[in-house]
Amino acid sequence: MAKEKQEAVQPALSELLQVRRDKLQAFIDKGIAPFGHRYEVTYHAKDILEKYDHLEVDDEGEEVRIAGRLMAIRGHGKASFAVLMDVTGRIQVYFKLDVLGEEKYSQYRLLDIGDIIGVRGIVFRTKRGEITVRVEDFDLLSKSLRPLPEKFHGLKDVEMRYRQRYLDLIMNPEVKDTFIARTKIVQAVRRYLDERDFLEVETPVMSTIAGGAAAKPFITYHNALDMKLYLRIATELNLKRLIVGGLERVYEMGRIFRNEGIDIRHNPEFTSIEIYQAYADYEDLIAITEGICQAAAKAVLGTTKLTYQGVEIDLAQVKRISMNDAVKEATGKDFLSAKSVEEARQWADEIGVPYEEKHGIGGILNAAFEEKVEESLVQPTFITGHPTEISPLAKRNPENPLITDRFEFFVYGRELANGFTELNDPIDQEGRFLEQMKQRDAGDEEAHPMDRDYITAMEYGLPPTGGLGIGIDRLVMLLTDSPSIRDVLFFPHMRPEAKADTGDAE
Repeated sequence: MAKEKQEAVQPALSELLQVRRDKLQAFIDKGIAPFGHRYEVTYHAKDILEKYDHLEVDDEGEEVRIAGRLMAIRGHGKASFAVLMDVTGRIQVYFKLDVLGEEKYSQYRLLDIGDIIGVRGIVFRTKRGEITVRVEDFDLLSKSLRPLPEKFHGLKDVEMRYRQRYLDLIMNPEVKDTFIARTKIVQAVRRYLDERDFLEVETPVMSTIAGGAAAKPFITYHNALDMKLYLRIATELNLKRLIVGGLERVYEMGRIFRNEGIDIRHNPEFTSIEIYQAYADYEDLIAITEGICQAAAKAVLGTTKLTYQGVEIDLAQVKRISMNDAVKEATGKDFLSAKSVEEARQWADEIGVPYEEKHGIGGILNAAFEEKVEESLVQPTFITGHPTEISPLAKRNPENPLITDRFEFFVYGRELANGFTELNDPIDQEGRFLEQMKQRDAGDEEAHPMDRDYITAMEYGLPPTGGLGIGIDRLVMLLTDSPSIRDVLFFPHMRPEAKADTGDAE
């Protein structure tokens, strides 16, 4: 009954699907496997276009073998042109009855847009001046049983593009460019660190404690051990354990999982890199942050200058200001000079900054920063001097115990990196954890849990250390001019569709 209802709603599409299956059977009847095997490729489209750009009209080059997806077919007489797309781009191919012969040309007539074929042919330039491959022979490598959508490019319902990323990659070449750029950015980040003797390591994705950040975790269960486990919300504590063990420079790039909201800047799983250097402090990590971002920009753009959402930005021109001074410039309130929490609350009320009862002076300062300053930090800016209250793993500033030696790096009003001089006093660290536990008991699900093993590791001696975390997805967004984190993730998390059948793209 459900099937009959579906066919009644979409009769035209069902007919198109049947036509393709009829052609599939026609290939089988000819003794041709519609889903082929290995095909030896000697050139890609871009290579041919560049190598033979010198050809004059009707001049010929050598024989080439290419493979890709048919994106257009024009004409079905004795000669026909088509467009073949591979990972490098598109190229025109020319099918001619006199060259292929009756039988092979009859096979060509069974091809559809979307089919994947391998082509052996001669390169030449047409009378209209286009570099083309004259097909001497071809093989069907995969019969496409669904028609490609006609209106996928520029589709307003971007959720369909995210759900069916494979179609997005086929129909929108710029999407492929974004993900190629992503790979180059990741390579540039690794190269920058490898050249400075940092060791790339891997730490567990599941652990008994979700530590290293203030975030709500995903919870899973291990049957054999009969225990709850948490997907990591950060790699920080395990990496600092390695610093205790004598690995002086380490980094890890990988997936992080946080059971929080979804918007244009947040996805439940995302890619982060954390970097730790023994005998360094946050000043050293500020320099590394600048170096990484500039190296990544040069790798994909050739320059540190870029345009993001119409705004010109230069990653080589960086501003630096403390959180308190930034809030003071924006609001006139010097929260660190407040004599009591009550006075800080009064000032927050005066400037319209919401806060929670649990917040002390530092928490209110941070709330004021997020409300009044953060979105205005369009040009690259390091914000320093974060309150101790919101920085349970950072070392206190020796001159002002209310703040820590910590920084966040902002571009276009978005946090791109977070780093600090690591707290290496186990007694102070235990006290901070206990304070976090009080907040947790009061209902704060994001408060940091107690990690006794980490305290034990610190008691063996954590050297002075600088640490840094960079959001790779946000860095890719910035350098590819992508407005949403979903644009730089192949398969972003989506809410379930209302319809059960999501296979047809119209």
